[in-house]
Amino acid sequence: YKSAKTACLKSCSLMGVQYFDLYLMHWPEAQKPSCSNREMRAETWRSLEELYEEGICRSIGVSNFLIHHLEQLKEDCSVVPHVNQVEYHPFQQPNDLIEYCRKEGIVFEGYSPLAKGQVFKNPVVQQIAEKHKRTQAQICIRWSIQNGVVTIPKSVKKNRIWENCQVFGFQLDEADMVALGGLHDGRHVSWDPTNVH
Repeated sequence: YKSAKTACLKSCSLMGVQYFDLYLMHWPEAQKPSCSNREMRAETWRSLEELYEEGICRSIGVSNFLIHHLEQLKEDCSVVPHVNQVEYHPFQQPNDLIEYCRKEGIVFEGYSPLAKGQVFKNPVVQQIAEKHKRTQAQICIRWSIQNGVVTIPKSVKKNRIWENCQVFGFQLDEADMVALGGLHDGRHVSWDPTNVH
């Protein structure tokens, strides 16, 4: 409980800011064997609720939480997460989780929209990119946006950051969306919280 609040306040100080627009609990599993995962999530979340109530965090959220994690959090705490940040790309489409988040008023935010580069080798993605005269990255980011997912592509290269932003001047058609949606095979390229209880 205290360590989460201390970490947030220290981060504010180090960054020279008075508040964060969004602060996330990164993972649903306890790092210490002394408490259960559920207890850790509830204690950490109560700390984030305090930071939210004090205005230090304008929004609070979670990352890598599945439906059962969110249900437990609702039972144990008073503020529903504003955001759930989860792996999302054509190969990993947790549609039940997305629907749950929408129903509960939780913004679904997708990370790894390029599946750590695995989309670049996929012939379906390549064909759609050629059709629209766009990059495979732009196709996958656009697909996420058209699915109503807040998308956060990662890059440290200026030209790729610029390229990733150039996704609003075109639309994928229904056939493109269906083809990309059909690529789901359940693979994770990052965290897999499935076995965290």
